[in-house]
Amino acid sequence: MIRFSQVTFAYPNQAPLFQDFDWQVEAGEAWAVIGPSGCGKSTLLYLVAGLRQPNAGQILVDGRPVPRPRASTGLVLQDFGLLPWATVWENVALVMRIGQFYRRKHTPPDAPRPYPRPDIAPAQVDRWLARLGIADQRDKYPGQISGGQRQRVAIARSLLQQPNLLLMDEPFSSLDALTREDLQRLTLELRQETGVTTVIVTHNIEEAVYLGRRILLLGRAPNTVARVVENPGAGALDFRRQLAYQEKCTELRTLLAEESGEPKK
Repeated sequence: MIRFSQVTFAYPNQAPLFQDFDWQVEAGEAWAVIGPSGCGKSTLLYLVAGLRQPNAGQILVDGRPVPRPRASTGLVLQDFGLLPWATVWENVALVMRIGQFYRRKHTPPDAPRPYPRPDIAPAQVDRWLARLGIADQRDKYPGQISGGQRQRVAIARSLLQQPNLLLMDEPFSSLDALTREDLQRLTLELRQETGVTTVIVTHNIEEAVYLGRRILLLGRAPNTVARVVENPGAGALDFRRQLAYQEKCTELRTLLAEESGEPKK
């Protein structure tokens, strides 16, 4: 699904964040990406999304280079990315117009799977609004609803485009604890329903352990090796109540302290 081969990336006039970096994600997997501030977590996501290009090496998604954002990749951002002058329904339905553009301009003739159809029915917008519990907010504007509801709108918009890859960049960090946990559970449910490959960037240890069956631990730049923490218990809605969850949080906290150079306690 995702393959990084000898990828090097640096912002202009800065040291590399990634140097000869290899990483691979299989279709249907659930990943979390975590690491200290400035290690390249969000940049990794932007490289996968096609919003940034490597200085060297190759990035393939579905076996193809990503010179621009793909129509089959959903992206959910921390700031929600909603149009303030559009209603909830209009913000979600925006995907229909985007799908038309990508199908016309950027769909390879031998694409291995269909890209989002330009004929997505308005009823599908209503279905996703209902599934995410915001159907009663459809005629309101983003400024009239809560942060958790705005994030549900952003998720609904991403899922309407029928993605086979869902990227989430610190999607719940600005929300209160109860809303954050509610949306984390919703993310697990939606992944189980759709089978979509997910990569979630987070700075929160508990969130990474709850959502990521595989956790990519980034360290201080440059990152040269993909350090992967296996977390087979993730995906169960009651995982937080299990001893394995607490143990994995402790393990990840220790590994992060080592990566950030903190002294052992």
